[in-house]
Amino acid sequence: MRARLLPLLIVLMAGVLLALGFPLAVSVASAQQQKVVVDRIDDTARFASLAQFVTKRPAGSRMRDKDERRETLQKELDYYNEVYGIKAGVFFRDRYPMAHAPAAWFLPGAGHPVSDAFDEALRSRGSHDPPQVWPWQEGGRIVVASPVIRDGDVVAVVVTDSPTGRMRAKTLHGWLLIVAGESAAMLLAVGAALRLTRWILRPVGVLDATTHDIATGRLASRVAAAGGPPELRRLARSFNEMADHVEDVLEQQRAFVADASHQLRNPLSALLLRIELLALELPEGNEEIASVRTEGKRLAQVLDDLLDLALAEHAAADLQLTDIGELAAERVASWRPLAEERGVRLEGHCPATTGWADPIALSSALDAVIDNALKFTPEGERVEVRVASADATTTVVVTDGGPGLTDEELARIGDRFWRSNRHQNVKGSGLGLSISRALLAAGGGSLVYARHEPHGLKATVGVPRQAPAGPPRARA
Repeated sequence: MRARLLPLLIVLMAGVLLALGFPLAVSVASAQQQKVVVDRIDDTARFASLAQFVTKRPAGSRMRDKDERRETLQKELDYYNEVYGIKAGVFFRDRYPMAHAPAAWFLPGAGHPVSDAFDEALRSRGSHDPPQVWPWQEGGRIVVASPVIRDGDVVAVVVTDSPTGRMRAKTLHGWLLIVAGESAAMLLAVGAALRLTRWILRPVGVLDATTHDIATGRLASRVAAAGGPPELRRLARSFNEMADHVEDVLEQQRAFVADASHQLRNPLSALLLRIELLALELPEGNEEIASVRTEGKRLAQVLDDLLDLALAEHAAADLQLTDIGELAAERVASWRPLAEERGVRLEGHCPATTGWADPIALSSALDAVIDNALKFTPEGERVEVRVASADATTTVVVTDGGPGLTDEELARIGDRFWRSNRHQNVKGSGLGLSISRALLAAGGGSLVYARHEPHGLKATVGVPRQAPAGPPRARA
């Protein structure tokens, strides 16, 4: 969940920062250009005041006073251009220069920004909002023009053509500061998102781990206080209350099964004894009394299996590092005489390999699986027990040559009291495989079934190769 929630928060915060950063960057660029434009407007106003009375072209030695004003204007423009590198000039309405610097700079033709600014100023409209120049526009320039007015008429125009290198550098520096600030804010936002997601999801993780523990048999597991939002803390308390209730119900159920199985043994034993006494008074070979005796023994076996199942589900596993190959070989040797009696070949391939298991529980589970395989394997077929190890699991695979099961039957095998309709005449209570699965699950093991080609059933018993974390758990 954190992998989905954290990127979402980061993307949202990045979107907010970008939404704030772009307008701020545009504002910085506009502020820098506006500052330059205001300075140029002030400069053109000063030059316009100097040129206000220089309104005629020079004509020999006449109008010496006006020539002095023009010379003063020319000196100012030359100094301005030399110091700031800005082209500046004062031009009559017919574009003839009154004074300009540098000397080779004249008004360009129509369509040029300088010419457009000159035409605007002739209409008594100064340059107040030239196009924005961005840092990547190396050839960008700022043109400002102001009219020279005398007696209410525009008699000339002052034009400045400014380079923008310094302005663009300042704008870029401002942008770098914005990027640095946004990066720092993003780092803080990511840190805050990490802490926020951890604070929110920590109780969810604890709840998930506890749920998994309970689902795999550790019914005593409970959700510890892990902080987080009040809603999740209430959920944790409610979950603990539910787990307590479920554990109580399961404990009552197990106790009932164990008590019922134990209490029924005595009257059933007395009943079987009376059946045997009754059989002595009846003719030998009486079919009815033989049937009653068989059903009584079957009922006794069911009660024994129920008691074993209740004990298996309640007891904790005694996990040990066990040589699985050696244990499997012992069980194969124990069952081989019965297999030979039934005409079935029982083969074992049990190399030495270790795993963590309860030896008694694993032995019982292997006995149940091998017994089940021998029951359904016809004479002349083979039952094979093979031990192998993978990265994290040691497996004991038992395959038989019996009739096998359908897909529907495979889905139900191992359920309590379930037996295939095709095998109702085979001795058993339908609890052996359920007991085996409960015994294995207590130690972190498993028992799964699949088809064995060309026919038969494959049962795979798996136990972990690494020591399970936490204390041994009660059977689920």
